[in-house]
Amino acid sequence: MNLPGNRLMFTIYDWFGYELPIKDRYQLIKEAGFDGVLMWWSDGFGRGDYRNGPQIARDAGLFIENIHTPIQNENNLWLDNLDGEGLTDCYLQCVADCAEFEIPTMVVHLPNENHPYNALGLDRVKRITEKAEQLGVNVAMENLRNFTNLSYVLEQVDSLRIGFCYDSGHHYRHYPSDDLLSMYGSRLMALHLHDNNGSYAQHGLPFDGTIDWSTTMKKIAETNYSGATAIEAMNWDYENLSAKEFLHKAFERAKRLEALR
Repeated sequence: MNLPGNRLMFTIYDWFGYELPIKDRYQLIKEAGFDGVLMWWSDGFGRGDYRNGPQIARDAGLFIENIHTPIQNENNLWLDNLDGEGLTDCYLQCVADCAEFEIPTMVVHLPNENHPYNALGLDRVKRITEKAEQLGVNVAMENLRNFTNLSYVLEQVDSLRIGFCYDSGHHYRHYPSDDLLSMYGSRLMALHLHDNNGSYAQHGLPFDGTIDWSTTMKKIAETNYSGATAIEAMNWDYENLSAKEFLHKAFERAKRLEALR
C-alpha cells in the first residue's frame, strides 16, 4: 500500500509479545516507523477489551490494515453441531465488526488437514461471504497446514470478497514445494511475513531463517498486491531485546523486504 507521494507502507502484528499497556504498545510501534497494525481480534492471549483497540491505535497515528479472527476453535467450522454454528456466528460478527470499526479486511484460519471440508462447511463459508459482500469487508483465508481446505474454498467461492492471506513462515514450514503465490496471488488480500527460524520453526524476524526473500518478494510484486509490507514476527526467540529494540529491528527488516519487492 502506498501513501501519497508513493511512500511505501509498513505494518506489524500488534500482539508481537512483551507485556505492555496497549497505549504504550501502539506508541512504540509508531515510534519505530510503522504506519499501521494487524490487530488481534479477541480477548485471548491477555488482550482484554480488544474493541477499544482501533481507537487507541488511531489515536497513536496508526491505521488498521486487518484483524485476525480468533483461532482457538478454528477446526470447528465443518462440524455439524453447536460448536460449528458458534464459530460461524463468531466469523459473522467479525465481518460486522470490521464494518463498524471501518477495518477493510479480516483474516481467517480454515480447519487443518485432519478436518476435511464438507457441504455444511462450504455453506457456512457462503453465509460469511454473503455478509462480507453486503458490508464491503474482505475475508482473507490464511495458509497453514490446511492446503486442501484452503484450495477448496478459494476454488468453490467465486467472490471478490473472499481471498488469500499469504503467510511466508507457514508456507515454508508446511508446503515448501507448493508455489502458493503463483496459485492464489491473484486473490491476495493480506500478508504475514516472518521467517522459519523461530519457535515452532516460524515467526522469526525476516532474514533470520532460510526463506529466500528475494524470490518471495518478487513473487509478491508479480501479484500486483498494493497492501503494506506486513510483519508477523514474535519475540519468542528475541527475549534479549527490549520491546523498543525488537520493533526497530522489525522495521529495518521490513524496509529490507520492501527493497526486494
